[in-house]
Amino acid sequence: MKDFTGKIAVVTGGGTGMGRELVGQLAAAGCHVAMCDVSAENMAESRDLALAGAPAGTRVTTQLCDVSVESQVVAFQQAVAAEFGPAVNLLFNNAGIGGGGSFVADDRASWEKTFGVCWFGVYYCSRAFMPMLIAADEAHLINTSSVNGFFASLGPHTSHTAYSAAKFAVKGFSEALITDLRLNAPHVKVSVVMPGHIGTSIVINSAKVLGGASGHEMSDEQVRAVRERWMNAGVAGAEELMNLSDDQIREMLHQQAIGFRDNAPTSAASAASMMLDAVRNEKWRVLLGEDAHALDQVVRANPEQAYDPDFWQKLQEDKILGFADR
Repeated sequence: MKDFTGKIAVVTGGGTGMGRELVGQLAAAGCHVAMCDVSAENMAESRDLALAGAPAGTRVTTQLCDVSVESQVVAFQQAVAAEFGPAVNLLFNNAGIGGGGSFVADDRASWEKTFGVCWFGVYYCSRAFMPMLIAADEAHLINTSSVNGFFASLGPHTSHTAYSAAKFAVKGFSEALITDLRLNAPHVKVSVVMPGHIGTSIVINSAKVLGGASGHEMSDEQVRAVRERWMNAGVAGAEELMNLSDDQIREMLHQQAIGFRDNAPTSAASAASMMLDAVRNEKWRVLLGEDAHALDQVVRANPEQAYDPDFWQKLQEDKILGFADR
């Protein structure tokens, strides 16, 4: 699919980050886009930005949808069919959140919500839209996994089970579809995308989706839980961190979330551009960012040591991963 002009694309999580950039870049290429998100306000902004840079006649639609709820996904698919007809050319399963870090200690609802969005969102949308992809003359399914789909860690002091489990599932599902589609729908292609550190608001957005808060909005109880996690995990400098006031901790975590978005080595715009290039070139395995490529190499070279504390330390020293292990 070298040309997106006149094609129809579905993008989940289109309100911010890579989703917003995908919507904008697809529309600029003359592609009609149906997006969903849990924020009507964010989607409206994405739609306005996309249409401002799109050729006349380009359609961009929005639908509130929590992709972890199958009935909402079905309603989204029905709305897309009513607006655009029985076929779509592109499905970007992009929506995702982080949370439910510990299988042992964290709240079960948070764990299952994170897994539900990151895995079942991909599954439900793929189920709902596969007949529409098959109905198109040419089609491509793009599933967003993560470097945490081959390396289940944020460091030796941070549990990261729900997100990693979901992203491993997305990777395995996508790779298995290569053969399945070749046998049963050979005109439908599939790609699995594994971003490294991309400049998005996932840290801020995840807290909202999970019904919690981040940064300045954190309650006293939530700040207390952060203190306990630092101490129990043996985070470097934990004693000094414990001396900070609650407001200082809130400000520090707020700045970390902003820094994750603004200081990333790869922008959301660049990530979206690389994803669209992968579609044009029919690449099924897509690593986004130099950090993703470097991490892939070192994990493959040292699988038995990948979860040792010393391994993470070397990643930091070699500047392969730059975000804090907190």
